[in-house]
Amino acid sequence: MALSNPLLLSSCSFHRLNPLLFSRRCYGTKLSQWHFNSFNHRFFAIAASQNGVFTSPEVAKCFDFASEERIYNWWDSQGYFKPNVDRGNDPFVISMPPPNVTGFLHMGHAMFVTLEDIMVRYHRMKGRPTLWIPGTDHAGIATQLVVERMLASEEGIKRVELSRDEFTSRVWDWKEKYGGTIINQIKRLGASCDWTREHFTLDEQLSRAVIEAFVSLHEKGLIYQGSYMVNWSPSLQTAVSDLEVEYSEEPGTLYYVKYRVAGGSKSDFLTIATTRPETLFGDTAIAVHPQDDRYSKYIGRQAIVPMTFGRHIPIISDKYVDKDFGTGVLKVSPGHDHNDYLLARKLGLPILNVMNKDGTLNEVAGLYCGLDRFEARKKLWSDLEETGLAVKKEPHTSRVPRSQRGGEVIEPLVSRQWFVSMEPLAEKALHAVEKGELKIIPERFEKIYNHWLSNIKDWCISRQLWWGHRIPVWYIEGKDCEEEYVVAKTAEEALAKAQQKYGKNVEIYQDPDVLDTWFSSALWPFSTLGWPDVSAEDFKQFYPTTLLETGHDILFFWVARMVMMGIEFTGTVPFSYVYLHGLIRDSQGRKMSKTLGNVVDPIDTIKEFGTDALRFTLALGTAGQDLNLSTERLTSNKAFTNKLWNAGKFVLQNLPSKDDTSAWESIADYKVSMRKGIFNFKLLQIPSKVAAHDNEFIFATDAKSFLIATPQFDQAETLGQLPLPETWVVSKLHMLIDTVTTSYDRFFFGDVGRETYDFFWSDFADWYIEASKARLYKVEGHSVASVAQAVLLYVFENILKMLHPFMPFVTEALWQALPGRNEALIVSSWPQTSLPRDAISIKKFENLQSLTRAIRNARAEYSVEPAKRISASIVASTEVIHYISREKDVLALLSRLDLQNLYFTGSPPGDANQSVHLVAGEGLEAYLPLADMVDISDEVQRLSKRLSKMQTEYDGLVARLRSPNFLEKAPEKIVHEVREKAAEAEEKITLTRNRLDFLKSTVLVAD
Repeated sequence: MALSNPLLLSSCSFHRLNPLLFSRRCYGTKLSQWHFNSFNHRFFAIAASQNGVFTSPEVAKCFDFASEERIYNWWDSQGYFKPNVDRGNDPFVISMPPPNVTGFLHMGHAMFVTLEDIMVRYHRMKGRPTLWIPGTDHAGIATQLVVERMLASEEGIKRVELSRDEFTSRVWDWKEKYGGTIINQIKRLGASCDWTREHFTLDEQLSRAVIEAFVSLHEKGLIYQGSYMVNWSPSLQTAVSDLEVEYSEEPGTLYYVKYRVAGGSKSDFLTIATTRPETLFGDTAIAVHPQDDRYSKYIGRQAIVPMTFGRHIPIISDKYVDKDFGTGVLKVSPGHDHNDYLLARKLGLPILNVMNKDGTLNEVAGLYCGLDRFEARKKLWSDLEETGLAVKKEPHTSRVPRSQRGGEVIEPLVSRQWFVSMEPLAEKALHAVEKGELKIIPERFEKIYNHWLSNIKDWCISRQLWWGHRIPVWYIEGKDCEEEYVVAKTAEEALAKAQQKYGKNVEIYQDPDVLDTWFSSALWPFSTLGWPDVSAEDFKQFYPTTLLETGHDILFFWVARMVMMGIEFTGTVPFSYVYLHGLIRDSQGRKMSKTLGNVVDPIDTIKEFGTDALRFTLALGTAGQDLNLSTERLTSNKAFTNKLWNAGKFVLQNLPSKDDTSAWESIADYKVSMRKGIFNFKLLQIPSKVAAHDNEFIFATDAKSFLIATPQFDQAETLGQLPLPETWVVSKLHMLIDTVTTSYDRFFFGDVGRETYDFFWSDFADWYIEASKARLYKVEGHSVASVAQAVLLYVFENILKMLHPFMPFVTEALWQALPGRNEALIVSSWPQTSLPRDAISIKKFENLQSLTRAIRNARAEYSVEPAKRISASIVASTEVIHYISREKDVLALLSRLDLQNLYFTGSPPGDANQSVHLVAGEGLEAYLPLADMVDISDEVQRLSKRLSKMQTEYDGLVARLRSPNFLEKAPEKIVHEVREKAAEAEEKITLTRNRLDFLKSTVLVAD
């Protein structure tokens, strides 16, 4: 903001200029004592916004969220997202968890983008070659489902009406048109990925890696084909992974059915309880617990399956049966229940499948063949009732498996699929954690990781879809598919292999299935870097990667599989660390869902609160813990963004103009006088352009020359010569840099945010900025203001650096507005650690703070008008008086004291018994003349009325508590609340009476 004539401002005008920073503590300041320097700030504003990207706080009231996309595009255009391999340090590499190409940004995406970008920006500033590899997943089921629905709604055609090639061509067209949506939204969050290395799991390089992995695993005997139990989606007609099945507690029905015992009387029957009676056609046994006396006489006999025209099944015993569930009798349907399937394999029972791929019953169901599973359930129960085999049905809550994509009920089904044998791979992955080659954060998830890998099941990797990586298996026409096939990397190679084995006239056809999407995702950390070409520059330079960050809910389905595949194919773990974040929940701790209507859209949130506020809110969580997201938190952190902006405005408004060479020389002279050689001065001839260097002051010596000085407070002797407030804030900053850097390195991002927030808001904005006004507005000239200007700029730019990984947009905009910047904040150097700090000065300033707080509290207690300046006598030892009195201007400004009537002494003043006595700390006291703060007679009258009213209210509360009727009939909670109110009222009465007695005694003394 350019001030045409700031000398005409009233003492109240500062607050209107900047209500967050120019607090009303300044009210009543005499212009004869304080002076607001006239600066030509437009120079810096023009420098910051000359390229049309940035807006300076001097010309903008607040940070404009609309500028975020301009800033992001500017970063990208400058190549800042690419790794700078010339730095030569150990690279920091992260592979982005590839979101589904069909996806739209949700808070889970916002969480991983925020955390990963924080890590990337931090390590980039630390000087490491930093690579964040972005990309998207082809999402086989989700994408195929989206395109099928689009074709049905827009063209009225079904997938099966097209050829496979025609359909996949339509999917590619859809991907090109809509597939970039999620990427553009991720960019909106500020993700500083290297977009020149963006990958798609179906692109040529990654497809080559997938084929290589399948062929290699098959050659090692780790991939096989067989018929096993899978999760089957009848509408999609494909197997789905465990991750794509969601379980929900739903109301249903428990059906009780009679199974007659073969050869027995009418009273010989077993009653089973089931939620899925239609699967009884697939029963191959009836099981009871071996110690259940109710049914021991039937063990070894045969039962008759209802509605099957007399099919017999054995009655067996097994400890797996729960005696207390239902009737204690279990129907074993191995073809349609995961647990029954395992039991059948253990006992050698046959497996019957009664269901077609579309969810209708097959010929095994007899009369019910062709009926949908749910229709068959209704008809079967009706028939059971007619035949007298239906006992009863009752409401029952079941855990129902549903498809994550389509929402339909998943059917456990035995199907011929391709599997990966996992035990040999899991063993190596377990050893990686055991030997410390892989560290999981938080550490408690290592137990979960170990448990899952120790009990791992073989992985079904085939899917009955058209969109995805086609399984590289070719079958021989006229031969058994399970026995006669060839595995090859190409169709040409497959034909050559088949001809070599079966003759020149052999005909082959490729397996119609595709691979599970998670198969290609398991290769992501190294396939994106060029594998299987291990000579690729990216693979040699950046593999293994450094860290994998993702949600804890896919620790098994993705993270563990990447570890196994990475070790198997590259001989090393693909990353050294796994950082797991929690789920984002609503303000009440509920999971976000469309059903509850509590889903929060990140893009809408950004429009209202800004990207920086959203990122800061998300990053304050703890690793592995769920985070409750609330509007209150977002609003608070939006205010934090504005506070930063206003702090930048204050700093810029209080720096000399470019033409004020004497002011800049005062800054330089002051610092050079403290330690010779701290600054390296040189003249740069730069025609019509501002010279700019990271961490540098610039001031003009003529129209085309600029003298540059680099401010540093890296020497103890330099720090020790600063005035007390400046020594304090620089010392606190240096301590913060060490603490924050350690927290960044330990992945304690929540601590980083909270510690930096507290320092900025409390130490810098509330205390040092206010204290600096005692120097900046003095009339003595540049020599007094220069030290505050230097420290303000030094501390503020380091705050921007530490906050940049969290809040990249507002910090970059503020950085660019500071004088002498031609290097972006995103690639600036991280603050140096282990810088000097003065513990004694910190303690001294804390004493000054305690004194200020005590005086402020007394003013509030006695309702002193904010603009009124009062007298004070400060009593302390000679040593304390020495350093407190040197900062009397600061004390007077912060406490709103009358500088002309501010006294420092070693003993209480003569009017001590007519003053408010304050103890600020050991050996530090203050006396505030009461008559200087209030009209004593008026205050006595006011407090007397207040005491009378309080006594009446207290008596009423006591009367209620003495009433037996109230104590007997009122709820315990109400009685407790009344007791608390009575105790609080009694305390207030005591305090008010003491103050009233003090005031009355003061009047007597005066008389």
